[in-house]
Amino acid sequence: MAQKTALIVYAHQSPGSFNAAVRDLVTLELAAQGFRVLVSDLYAMNFRANSTQDDIIGDLRNPTLFQYGEETMCAWMEGRLSDDIQAEQRKVEEAELVIFQFPLYWFSVPAIMKGWMDRVLTQGFAFSLEKMYNNGIFKDKKAMLSFTTGATQTMFQPDGINGDINIALWPLQNGTLHFCGFQVLAPQIFWGPAHCPAAVRTTMLDGWRARLKGLLAEKPLTFAPCELFDLSFQGGFLLWPKVREERESQPYGITTGHHLGKPLPPDNQIRAPPAEEGSDEPGRGS
Repeated sequence: MAQKTALIVYAHQSPGSFNAAVRDLVTLELAAQGFRVLVSDLYAMNFRANSTQDDIIGDLRNPTLFQYGEETMCAWMEGRLSDDIQAEQRKVEEAELVIFQFPLYWFSVPAIMKGWMDRVLTQGFAFSLEKMYNNGIFKDKKAMLSFTTGATQTMFQPDGINGDINIALWPLQNGTLHFCGFQVLAPQIFWGPAHCPAAVRTTMLDGWRARLKGLLAEKPLTFAPCELFDLSFQGGFLLWPKVREERESQPYGITTGHHLGKPLPPDNQIRAPPAEEGSDEPGRGS
């Protein structure tokens, strides 16, 4: 059997951080399971976050009006992307599992990691209009977020001061990872480790180590499949009328983003669906 490969895309400035401890734990645990583990330590690499024409080797297709998406797609097709982008794309191609490890910044990833997503997941390489979401280019790969927060878990509840964490995670997990086709595993969230005693942080790491042992067997999070939509400009990429009609009697929306004006399916972005099929509550964790 061919050796599996995992890629950890890591963003923290300090080698003494809790994030660094998590990265090292994952590296050791996956290696013990037989994985070849690749790590992109973005700060150590001084990875450039800004998307510019320097990402393209050679002449631009339209130097008068620079359009990053169009130019990088053409450059990818012709093998003219910058060396740092090509190196990261090779890692993604080789990996069956991609883990993004980071501290939550402003309800999202640090700028350097956002730059990695902007520059590495180029059109053509990571997505196209014909290949997106559950029909996406990376549909046979798994990806997940693993991150620390400065806030407590209660602050990210639906009645907490920060609001529902499921809503905060929707743009990253649906709009980036699943858009590229990844099967998105439930995130590993470390709530406020900076404010916890050492024993609690150790317990957090032990819990993650235990989860890693069965990680690839987990079911991914639930998202609305493309087949529910009229994927045409004429149809507006909207749900088919029959689908909307069928959903009228359901107590929840389809997903966090496709709520249809109904209550959100509980924990749609932080828990995989229950094992039993046919539930009227898509994405509700057990």
